[in-house]
Amino acid sequence: MKLPRHIELANLPTKIEKLERFFETEKNIYIKRDDQTGSELSGNKVRKLEFAIQEAMDLGAKTLITCGGIQSNHARATAAAAKKLGLNCILVLRSDEEYKPDGNYFLDILLGAEIRLVSSEDFSDNLANILEDIKKECDAKGENGYILPVGASNGIGTFGYVKAMEEIKSQEDEMGITFDTVVCTVGS
Repeated sequence: MKLPRHIELANLPTKIEKLERFFETEKNIYIKRDDQTGSELSGNKVRKLEFAIQEAMDLGAKTLITCGGIQSNHARATAAAAKKLGLNCILVLRSDEEYKPDGNYFLDILLGAEIRLVSSEDFSDNLANILEDIKKECDAKGENGYILPVGASNGIGTFGYVKAMEEIKSQEDEMGITFDTVVCTVGS
């Protein structure tokens, strides 16, 4: 399959390891180490961002706008990618209390993202309007905003996992094995 254009953010391919001592079973269990996609961009979200951010740049975006929980891995990865690529980043983060900067929230700040905290109620009931209003603000300033949904989970982001399956197939060939079942755990 011909994939859409995409930027390269992740250190790929990530390795596949056999889990030797984790389970007492006659079955062979392997794990794909997407926790090793790269330092501040580690995790599986970067796979989707490679395609979504390319689309944003192709559309002339200068500001990435996305959302998530206060400790969102996706938000942190988006902030890191934006910094790396010279783009602005606005994060709409869900929090019902004043939050001490730590973890991903602290990294978001260090990476220079503009952070807008919203209540769980507003996040649940008004998120689309909040994101659209921010995009309008950006567009009015000539910063051409691009909205990435939670987890970059949209059509273009899906190609990150098409690419991951192509990678797994190639690694099967290299390892001389065929996986009976591939399980993908997901949140957003």
